Amino acid sequence: MMYHRVDGDGEPLLLLNGIAMSIASWDEVARPLAQRFRVVRFDFRGQLLSPGEPPRDVLEHARDVVGLLDRLAIDRAHLVATSFGGAVALLVAARWPGRVRSLVSIASADAFDESMAEEVARWRQACLETLETGDRGSISDALEPVVYSPGYLAAQEQERALRRRQIAALPDAWFAGLAGLLDSTPSVALAGELAAVACPTLVVAAELDGFIPLARTRALAEGIRGARFILIEGAGHAVVVEQPQRLASLCLAFLEGLSS
Repeated sequence: MMYHRVDGDGEPLLLLNGIAMSIASWDEVARPLAQRFRVVRFDFRGQLLSPGEPPRDVLEHARDVVGLLDRLAIDRAHLVATSFGGAVALLVAARWPGRVRSLVSIASADAFDESMAEEVARWRQACLETLETGDRGSISDALEPVVYSPGYLAAQEQERALRRRQIAALPDAWFAGLAGLLDSTPSVALAGELAAVACPTLVVAAELDGFIPLARTRALAEGIRGARFILIEGAGHAVVVEQPQRLASLCLAFLEGLSS
């Protein structure tokens, strides 16, 4: 069963994690959103607060999201999702269109290309090395240069050091779960799903994303009828962490526009 947390009142809005995230990563984005919406955060199966073996197919995560909506008696929700969560959210919107009021896809892609697959393989190896050797900093060393912008890396040395210590203190189950989630990424092939997305959609790209090529994020937007595309300048892949206020403002402006 997936752990979830609810903040605020109003129309339901789900926040869907990136692959190495947990719900706390959304704190600075969730706070302003919760002033207007009933914000639901959760960890996918295999993530920190929902430990266990994750499914091999990303579609099963989409089924989990629909199951969570059912548990919470939510008929339709806004979905705000980043990276891996963006792939899951898009599948929910395409396969269960009646359950999705709108979609904000952040730093996500229509498919995993060769360069992304190489990075995923490197991250997975770092997880396995941690479990085998006990070197609990290797995953941070693998992720940071790719998911953060150069400016953030230079300016946030203390924050990065704290986050590295926090990751190093995580249980083996987190590293095993992340390896399992990474194993599911070859199942992300969304090009054939895009035409089925009928809800209002905002696609957000990060200018300095070292993981998702900008062309893949543009292809995602171009494949969804009527989708809006916005580029956040100066942001790396982890834009949720780097520019949470900017991201929250974009989401609120988009969502407020739906009711005007």
